[in-house]
Amino acid sequence: MRILILNLVFFFSLVALPAQAVPKAELWAYWDQADDMSSKAFDHSLWQEILTDYVVPGQDKINRVAYAELGSGDGLATLVAYIDQQAALDPRGYSKAEQLGYWINLYNALTVQRVVKYPKKGSILRMGDKFFSIGPWNDKVVTVAGEALTLNDIEHRILRPIWRDHRIHYAVNCASIGCPNLRSSAFDAANAQALLADAEHAYINHPRGVVQRANGKIQLSSIFDWYSVDFGSDERAILQYLSLHHETLGEVLKNYTGSVKYDYDWGLNSQTKR
Repeated sequence: MRILILNLVFFFSLVALPAQAVPKAELWAYWDQADDMSSKAFDHSLWQEILTDYVVPGQDKINRVAYAELGSGDGLATLVAYIDQQAALDPRGYSKAEQLGYWINLYNALTVQRVVKYPKKGSILRMGDKFFSIGPWNDKVVTVAGEALTLNDIEHRILRPIWRDHRIHYAVNCASIGCPNLRSSAFDAANAQALLADAEHAYINHPRGVVQRANGKIQLSSIFDWYSVDFGSDERAILQYLSLHHETLGEVLKNYTGSVKYDYDWGLNSQTKR
């Protein structure tokens, strides 16, 4: 009976997620500070080691992560060292360009750490610290400059409202098949714009992002529903935006007038390392 109840809770959490777990972008002013005259740079080399060693690109163009191997070997110590290293810094003393990579990388590293913490769970939706929580996004996971932060804080109170760049949704990773790839390169001030542009193009041109089904209907990632405000004023505007980036469905999306289906695969983006 207990297992049945847990399964029912998990099922209904999937259904209710869009309404319950998609915060608005609301600025946390404490973090909206930078020293754009500073030449200081964050060191992301430890995170790059993790990405190089444990991110596995698939033939289906989906990057998966060898979480089990990471959690049982030296990779875990490297991951913890990276998070501790970044948490000990105050990003407000760095340039805004440096801060962007800092927050994206820290978010992704904390997400990987969360998956490693729950090795028997098949979806991040089941990795919250509280019994009935949907995912870990409201759990306090790191303290930076004296402030305890959740993943939602980083994404919705720092990244989205400060940078106001819709491409951030293609950069932060939620450890799921339906999510844009965890990039195999760490973000930094020099490469962030190129990585964001590449991530945008890759996701829109992958069936997870946009696909025309056999019946002619357009199916989009639920990301374009949950965060519609970041992509366009309405569904028509979002389709127009997508049409500018899709290699083969540009005209279809531009002229599409039918109903749109939204979908998202919350299965864990896990794979045994090759």
